[in-house]
Amino acid sequence: MPIETHAAHLTSASPRRPALPRAVPARLMTRLVTSVAVACLALSLPAQAETETGTSSSLSLVSAQQVPSDAPALKLPEGATLERLASLDSPRMLHLTDAGELLIGSRAERVYRAQLTPDGNLSAVKTLVELSGYPHSLVVRGDRLYVATTAALLVADYSHGESLTRDDFRELIALPGSGGHNSRTLSLGPEGGLYLALGIQGNCSNQYLAGSEQGYSFSERRGGVLRLEESGDAPHWRPWASGLRNPVGLAWQPGMAGEPRLLATNNGPDHWGYEQPRELVVAAREGSFHGMPWYQWVDGNWQADDCIASDSPRERDEIAPPLAEIPARSAPMGIAVVPPGHPLAADMDIVVAVHGSWGTAPSGNAAGDPASRREPRLLGLKLATPDTEARLIPVLTGLQDSSSGQRWIRPLDVLFGPEGSLYFTSDSGAAGLYRLTFD
Repeated sequence: MPIETHAAHLTSASPRRPALPRAVPARLMTRLVTSVAVACLALSLPAQAETETGTSSSLSLVSAQQVPSDAPALKLPEGATLERLASLDSPRMLHLTDAGELLIGSRAERVYRAQLTPDGNLSAVKTLVELSGYPHSLVVRGDRLYVATTAALLVADYSHGESLTRDDFRELIALPGSGGHNSRTLSLGPEGGLYLALGIQGNCSNQYLAGSEQGYSFSERRGGVLRLEESGDAPHWRPWASGLRNPVGLAWQPGMAGEPRLLATNNGPDHWGYEQPRELVVAAREGSFHGMPWYQWVDGNWQADDCIASDSPRERDEIAPPLAEIPARSAPMGIAVVPPGHPLAADMDIVVAVHGSWGTAPSGNAAGDPASRREPRLLGLKLATPDTEARLIPVLTGLQDSSSGQRWIRPLDVLFGPEGSLYFTSDSGAAGLYRLTFD
């Protein structure tokens, strides 16, 4: 059915209740707006339409009339309500366990935890454990909790509701660490395998994730997705997909022939300016090569990047084309597959958390007008097929002041709950955990 739109509601959950309701009384709206103004300065955004050039969809957006004048002009789908569930320090990636626990990594050296109920209510979000080394992402598999830090994959025995300390964790296996892109995203595969995404250090770093035979050292094997091989005497990393500059979001999509595929968002380089190359969503298949930093995807073709002197480890005709493009300097992060039958499913396959980079028009560097930066938002994508092109559909917008460039929310990760709510984190601005519910 076509998705219509109406005025959206911005609500806040009461911190005094152990569980958060789907509908929050209007009197709590003022409390949220006040906290937002303190954290991010008071904003005033005019109502404005938003569409992607060259795209069309039954989903459109309208200004949120019930948001007070000193809050952003939020735009949401028909029947959607936005709630701020918790204020958190620099939250990052989300993981929902089989037991209904919502776990959240962070830049604040904390792992957060809350309990979801079948109707979408959520217990208070509390710190599960404090861990150094930037615990960006985590998954629970069986009776173990795995946490990906920049330099290592950590593991601890774990059961539902159990308390942990940092002493309960041990290093399972090292990761290529050091500076540059330091996030490490874990994903639990449909067959129970552990997959991990990491980026190369910079725009043109001579690093190749599958480069053991070409003489790349362990610290230089970056830029793509690894799979943890656990047979034998000790675990080891096996290259899965290579040639990605900075993949952050990972999600498994059911395949047409029963074979699920791993989707990944990829942040393009900074040195080509404001419009090119675009950010990508790719299918990270076993053995796939995605070109970077030797090649960039521009106007439907792979173009050589002369910023790197070394030869590409694979030929141009071996580079896998992307499934979708997102405007350059958008900084796509987390990704979630839309469940079958969801109100959004008719229009989009996935939802991506768009963080918004620091690049400004027209040069792409940070020195320009902040208002020209790409807006943070939640973006729906209909992925390309052999017969159709990809389409982009805004889901949540109005998060950046069109005059000052001040950002109120910067989405980082997204996750669909079992009852259909869409949870997402914001790691700056009004940082915390948010939920979109759909009537």
